[in-house]
Amino acid sequence: MILLGIDTATNATAVALQRPDGVLAERRDDPSPGSHPGHATRLLEMAAELLGAAGLRWSDIERIAVGLGPGAFTGLRVGIATARGLAQSLSVELVGVSSLRALALAAVREGAIGAPAAGEPGSPDSLLALIDARRGELFAAAYERGGDGSPAELSAAAALAPQALAGMLAGLQRAQPGSPRRWLAVGDGALRHAEHVRAAGVQPAAPDSPLNRVSAAAICALGARAPGAQDPAGVLPDYIRRPDAELGLQGAGAR
Repeated sequence: MILLGIDTATNATAVALQRPDGVLAERRDDPSPGSHPGHATRLLEMAAELLGAAGLRWSDIERIAVGLGPGAFTGLRVGIATARGLAQSLSVELVGVSSLRALALAAVREGAIGAPAAGEPGSPDSLLALIDARRGELFAAAYERGGDGSPAELSAAAALAPQALAGMLAGLQRAQPGSPRRWLAVGDGALRHAEHVRAAGVQPAAPDSPLNRVSAAAICALGARAPGAQDPAGVLPDYIRRPDAELGLQGAGAR
C-alpha cells in the first residue's frame, strides 16, 4: 500500500510516504521559536516533494493517515481539512489516528521503554506522551510496552494542568499495585513543562531527542494498521477540550 501520513498537532508540519516495499521517507518543517507554523504553506509542498522523489504521482496514493491530535487547534484544522480534501479528490481511503499514540509508538520502537518489570534496573518501563496544550495545560496519555511491541494504553488522553501529573500517576499506580513504574516523558509538552514533569517523578527525554517530535512515520504505521477506511466527513479533530475561540465567545456572552 502507498500511504501518505500527515501530522499538524504541534507547531511542526510532518509528512511521510510509505511504499509497498516498506521503504518510508519523511519531511518535516520545524519552525524556529516564535515563528509561525507552516502548516498551511508547507504541507502540500512537502507531500509533493516526497512523491516526486519516489517517482510517484498523487494518483498513486492508496490511503491517507492523519493525526487527529489532540494538539494545536488551528494546526489540526489545517491538517485534517487538507487530508479530507485530498482523500475526496483522489478517491482514496482516509483514516485518523492519535497524535499522542504516534509519539508513544516511536518511543516504543526506539526501545526507549522496556516491558514492565523486564527491563534493566532503573530503566523506564512506562511512558507519558505529552503535547503542549497551551493555556498552561498539557494533553497527556500514558502507555506501557504491549506484548506485541506496540504501545498499550494505560490512561486515555486528557487535558490537565502540569501540576496534576503527579496525581494522575499516583492514580495509575493505585489501579495497578505492584512495583513502582519507572516513567519517561516525551513530546513538546514534556519540554515546556520539564520542571513539573520531574517533580512528578518522571524523567523527560533529552531536549534534543527526536522522541519529542510527532513522527509522520509513526502516523503511517498506525494508519496502515487502522481497520478500513473512514468517511472523510467523520474524520474530525480530537480537541479534548473546547477551542479557545469558542470559550472566548462564551465568556463574552456571559458578560
